[in-house]
Amino acid sequence: MIKIVTETNISDLRIFARGKVRDIYDLGDKLLMISTDRISAFDYVLPNAIPYKGIVLNKLSEFWFKKTRRIVKNHYLTTSLDEYPFNADKYREILDGRSMLVKKAKRIDIECVVRGYLAGSAWKEYKSSGKVCGIKLPSNLEFASELPEPIFTPATKAESGHDINISENEMKKIIGHDLGDELKEISIRLYEFASNYARRRGIIIADTKFEFGLIDDELILIDELLTPDSSRFWPLNSYKVGKEPESMDKQFVRDYLEKIGWDKKPPVPELPPDIVEKTSLRYREIYRILTGENLK
Repeated sequence: MIKIVTETNISDLRIFARGKVRDIYDLGDKLLMISTDRISAFDYVLPNAIPYKGIVLNKLSEFWFKKTRRIVKNHYLTTSLDEYPFNADKYREILDGRSMLVKKAKRIDIECVVRGYLAGSAWKEYKSSGKVCGIKLPSNLEFASELPEPIFTPATKAESGHDINISENEMKKIIGHDLGDELKEISIRLYEFASNYARRRGIIIADTKFEFGLIDDELILIDELLTPDSSRFWPLNSYKVGKEPESMDKQFVRDYLEKIGWDKKPPVPELPPDIVEKTSLRYREIYRILTGENLK
């Protein structure tokens, strides 16, 4: 039986940050990132854990970091416990499969979202204005339509609550023109590479988000990468414009919470056992499809 991890306590290390899903420990010029089985939706961590979820996030990020390093450098160092600079074997039950040693970078507080299809908040914005983050789109698009070309729609990175969509010009006012151009260019290249790869395996990446940091003024890719927490994955064989696509990602949980009419305020509802299991299966299946390997 897989061990479910919702909390970590690495007493030999100093905590750096605890996010909705990840616990991060400080190792000087490096960080130890642990992907727990916590799941969040609408800015709240849910009471349930999702078996295998943290392992999928960790291993799938590792997979993509290795595949995309020719496009841009990233913070990945190793997932091998034997290479960690402390007695990791002492915490093997917590770390094995769900932890990653990374370079410490200065985070750029911009969510770099790339959209190839019209869904989520972009669809709502398009319906009301015909635009997404200030970008004018054709007038005849339907829900889940493929866009004429991928669009870059940045957002501010919030410590709590919703990230706020902003225009490209607003982003450049925050971080500078040259860095903004670099973020856009690399984000679209990453999306196009991953989208083409996934499509050959029968998966549409409708949209995804990237995070970047700086080490000695050099831009690197950080955090997680192209996971079911940060991306919308749709099966190509059942995709139809205008219809709600089948979700191979966290949207499955959001859809359930919308269906039961939760007002997105405390108390946070528990997920029933069948939703937990179906979510876990989706995470494991998208890992299998994209990597070609069953989750060990």
